[in-house]
Amino acid sequence: MPIRNIAVFCASANGVDPAYQAAADDLGRALAAHDIGIIYGGAKVGLMCAVAEAALTHGGHVVGVIPEVLVDLEVAHEGVTELHVVDTMHTRKALMGEKSDAFIIMPGGFGTLEEMFEVLAWQTLRLHDKPIVLLNINGFYDQLLGFLDHAVGQGMLKQKSREILLVASSVEAALEILGIAK
Repeated sequence: MPIRNIAVFCASANGVDPAYQAAADDLGRALAAHDIGIIYGGAKVGLMCAVAEAALTHGGHVVGVIPEVLVDLEVAHEGVTELHVVDTMHTRKALMGEKSDAFIIMPGGFGTLEEMFEVLAWQTLRLHDKPIVLLNINGFYDQLLGFLDHAVGQGMLKQKSREILLVASSVEAALEILGIAK
């Protein structure tokens, strides 16, 4: 199945390492260059905004999905191609999953982790078979990856489930994993 839209899960903050912002810009620009739409959290803050703005600046199609409760808190991005205001976080994730052909997870906090683990769980339950790529910028997720390996070693996570989470250290590597040409 060709990849036409990618859900990007990432922070509503910029983080302290400028590499996170640079990767968000690179990702938005690269997806626009390949005519791949972005489905994201709909906010005009943090890495979410950086990905969206980079794509929009380069002619990309950007769909924001934001729950009503976050419209004021996160300042909904009114300049995206489409903005869907939904009733709950659950509805947000369901719509993002429905509209996407793959998932890329950038650095983020609880919300990003929760979104990532939900799509991983959905895939282990065979609710989808879409690729899930963790963009591990400057080793941001190294300790999490170590924990997942620990969970396998402790018999709490099956190795085949662990292998669902694909890992890339750069935008270029993430796109290569997804079979998106340069």
